[in-house]
Amino acid sequence: MTEVLRRGRGSLAFSFFVQGAAFALLVTRIPAIQDQYAISDGLLPVFLAAVPILAGVGSVCTEKLVKRVRPSRVLRWSQPVVLLALLGAGAGDALWQAALALGAFGLAVGALDASMNMLGVSLQRAYGRSIMLGFHAAYSLGGIVGASLAWVGAHWQLSLFVSYLPVVVLLLPAAFVGSRWYVDGDGGAGEGVDGAEGAAGGSSVVFKMLLPLCLVMTFAYIGDSTVSNWSAKYLQDVLGSSEQLSTVPYNVYMVMTLVGRALGDLGVRRFGAVVVVRFGAVVAAAGFGVVAVAPGAWVGMLGFTLLGLGLCVIVPQTFAAAGRLFPNASDSAIARLNVFNYVGFLVGSPLVGALGDAWNYRGAMLVPMVLVLVTLVYARSFAPGADRYGDGHERPRTVDVGRGSNGL
Repeated sequence: MTEVLRRGRGSLAFSFFVQGAAFALLVTRIPAIQDQYAISDGLLPVFLAAVPILAGVGSVCTEKLVKRVRPSRVLRWSQPVVLLALLGAGAGDALWQAALALGAFGLAVGALDASMNMLGVSLQRAYGRSIMLGFHAAYSLGGIVGASLAWVGAHWQLSLFVSYLPVVVLLLPAAFVGSRWYVDGDGGAGEGVDGAEGAAGGSSVVFKMLLPLCLVMTFAYIGDSTVSNWSAKYLQDVLGSSEQLSTVPYNVYMVMTLVGRALGDLGVRRFGAVVVVRFGAVVAAAGFGVVAVAPGAWVGMLGFTLLGLGLCVIVPQTFAAAGRLFPNASDSAIARLNVFNYVGFLVGSPLVGALGDAWNYRGAMLVPMVLVLVTLVYARSFAPGADRYGDGHERPRTVDVGRGSNGL
């Protein structure tokens, strides 16, 4: 059984890596996609907003789907769709082709994100100790690799199709073969019920009980989208950096998310999830504070470094907390929680942009700072339940590891 767990963990980590690379390859080449399809500046926000909206739809559909099929099957087939949609986004030249490719990408990403985290939470339960941050570290590593490959493509002025093709040719069969070793746990995907009925230990998801984690997820992604969308502009326009230097903060941010997540599971095992989430929220808030008052580019860079180290631990622990809160309906809880990933992504960038235009960008950075600090109010939602895993009280690994997916 231990070998089954190890194979399942490795194959799922690779899936996170592939998704990180695919997403980075898309979002870092948005200007090239706009040029290739002659998308106007007015129409571009519609395309960009459609992807997370459709991803939310895909996550909601996954909640219903996993009541009939295993999450591993959803992940096995949604990952190739994401990669093929990425390739499709680089292959066309008509506006309808861009809409079709990005629409497919959005729907499949929602299913992929939800099913990946379902499997991650069930594997963590099987291990009896914190391993979720390690999966998200693989995602961060994939993001760094994908962004680097995107830079190579832009530097050598390669077409999007030529840039994407070797990546898809390499990763698609590897991910599909690796999916043979996914391990399905007992996700307990019971009927989701909004309202006051039910209990956390029951087979239904009480949205009122899940709401604190949904807010934390939203606030974390507002912070993340602020960095991804505004760090370069902020460094150049507000802190007076060169154009070349303005590209550095996001790379530093991504590297620090990798470092923080790679070490984060050890922190959870030693100090507990509540302490780690509180630490992450305080460090992230300090990062926004430093960015807001930075006198120059290098101090601003320090702020974005702190942001990566702080924000990176919150999202994986939010998924893990949802799995603990609803142990008999964790799949449904994670699918619903995953929607707020996209809510934060949709809200963050326009919110900071509007505040920056109406007020100033230094002041705008204080808003995500305050929102991240609100996480401290909900930190007790991350406390472990009776199973005690992930809080310095690890259980033995002799537990039901679920079913491997190679028999599907």
